[in-house]
This record gives sequence, structure tokens and C-alpha cells, in this order.
Amino acid sequence: MSRKGKVLVAMSGGIDSTVVALMLHNQGYEVVGITMKTWDYAESGGSKKETGCCNVDSFNDARQAAVEHGFPHYIFDIRDEFGGFVVENFVEEYIAGRTPNPCVLCNTHIKWRALLKRADALGCDYIATGHYAKIRQHDNGRFVISKAVDDTKDQSYVLWGLQQDLLSRTLLPLGGYQKSEIRQMAVDLGYPQLAKKSESYEICFVPDNDYRGFLKRRVDGLEERVNGGNFIDKNGNLLGKHKGYPFYTIGQRKGLEIALGRPVFVTHIDPEHNTVTLGDEVDLEKNIMTVGKLNLIKYDSITPGMEALTKIRYKDKGALSNLYQDGNTMKVEFYEPVKGIAPGQSAVFYEGDDVIGGGHIQMGFKQD
Repeated sequence: MSRKGKVLVAMSGGIDSTVVALMLHNQGYEVVGITMKTWDYAESGGSKKETGCCNVDSFNDARQAAVEHGFPHYIFDIRDEFGGFVVENFVEEYIAGRTPNPCVLCNTHIKWRALLKRADALGCDYIATGHYAKIRQHDNGRFVISKAVDDTKDQSYVLWGLQQDLLSRTLLPLGGYQKSEIRQMAVDLGYPQLAKKSESYEICFVPDNDYRGFLKRRVDGLEERVNGGNFIDKNGNLLGKHKGYPFYTIGQRKGLEIALGRPVFVTHIDPEHNTVTLGDEVDLEKNIMTVGKLNLIKYDSITPGMEALTKIRYKDKGALSNLYQDGNTMKVEFYEPVKGIAPGQSAVFYEGDDVIGGGHIQMGFKQD
């Protein structure tokens, strides 16, 4: 075995994971490549063209890189694991009137656990991925995720759910690099076409990025059950009819198909009564938020009132807040009101560049 150890690298066939595999190989690790098939587009309807990490071309690209550099490569079918958790949760959250974040669930409950399971079976010491984030061991002994050097590519937000046993065996080699440097590495390693390969930012199991169409095909009779519910204002006054509460998200302005003479936004969704509340932009502002299903990373508990930068969505710049933990729930008090707190989305707490932890948003409130 290599002096540095044996590492199982998740290879999607894209530039980032391929460079990770070759980088670790050149650094002296004993590399084993693995490509995981998570979803079958034939089950989704919509476009027949497979994109992202689950198409045959990507599998072949990953295997070719492994063969050319002399390390083994395996393909594992984890469609049952993936579909039974991530996809069903995605559907259930929308039916419950919330806005899910499937990438977080996939990373936390499927990809990393599936990787670690295969790593143990193959005698690997570590697992590695092409995510842009860093991992280090803190003075307190805990393993900490921190932001990548490249702010535009940082993916620490979607990794908040990783637990300590996973972090202790994970390598994230790209966290210290700019994306432009990784593209140049691909060229230097002899893969100029890979350096030009486009990236997919869509949900991998939703064809054409049409989640509404996916829900309709996935849930028999959904459209008929929810069509014709009421748009109301914050006082309960009827404003018009909508096409069904699961097809709207908090903060949505476009696609409402209602004319009120001014811009309006979705401010609340009530699945029990099939109502969608519309309001002005100011009605989206909240200064209190509760977050559940916590996973703390940097510390095993926090001091009441700890200051943190809290992000409520992936591309959010974050807002200063105070944190108050009560068991598996966090109360977040923002210094200034924030807009668009959506139940079901992830909230991630930062101390500088370090991830303190995160959880799923339960509710936002406005208090004077």
C-alpha cells in the first residue's frame, strides 16, 4: 500500500473529480476511482437526454482517466439508496408546503455514506470528492469544514450535514485552489477537452430543471387535487386562484399569473387549506428564524448568543446573527431583517470561514 494511504475518489467524469483523482495519484496515494449511478432518467419523464453525473459519456470519461493512469475504477448502482431517500423526500417536502434542498440530503445521507461503505469494502483509508471546500482538524479535536479559496465555487454550504466520522476520513483537495487553476491543471495533465467541459447546476433527477412537471408525473392525481386553490393577502382576503400550492416557493414573484397592479411575492404557503399568501417585498422580511435537525461541526455545543454569519440559501452572502441552541433546534436572531426565509431550505452558520453547523429551516418570524 502507498505510504500516504489508499483513497476512494468519487469520479463523475467532470473536470473537478478527475483532477482530484489524478492529483492524489501523482501525490503518491493509492487511488481507486468510483462512479455512482444515482438516477435513471427514463423514470423521470421530460427530456430523454441525460445530463450531469449520470450519463454514459461521463462514466466512460471517468473510466478512461483511470485506465490511462493505471488505477482501478468501479461503477456502483445506488439508485435504490438514492431514490428511496432523496427523491421521496424531495416530493414529500413540496407536498408539505416546504422547499427542499436535495443536494444537501444527497451529500449527507447518500453519497458520503455510500462512499464510506464502498471504501471499507475496498480497504480504503480515505474518500475524496471534487467539492470546493476545506477540511482540517481543530484544536478541540473536531474536524471542521471551511470555505474554499474560490468564493465563486465554494460548496461548504451543501456539506453542513456531514458528521464527524465522515469528515475524519474525507479529503477535499480543491479547497485551496481557484477554478481557473483547476482548468489549467486539466490542460497540463493532458485533458484540454475536459477543461472546456460545461458544468451542470440543475437538480440531477429533475429533467429540464422543471420540478413542477416532475411532481405532477411523480404523484398521481396531484394536479387535480391542488388546482384552483386561493391566492390570499395577509389579512385573508381573496385575491384570485392558483394552480396548486406545491408549485410555489417562498419569495417567488415570477410565474404567479395574477395581476394586482404591483409586484407581489409569495410570503406563505398553507398546504392544509391549499392557500398561497401574496404580499409586498417588505412582507418577506423576518428577523427571527428557527432551525431544526441540527448538525454541529466545529463545536459539539455553542454558547447562548454566539455571533455567526447565517446563510439561508446557497448563493446567499449571509447575515450577522446571534444563535441560541435548544437541543436539536436553533433560534437565530438576525441583526437586520432578511428576506425569503423558506421552510425546508438549509441554514448554515459560519464563524469566519468555518462552518459551525447547520440545519433545516422550520419557520421565520418578524418581531419588533
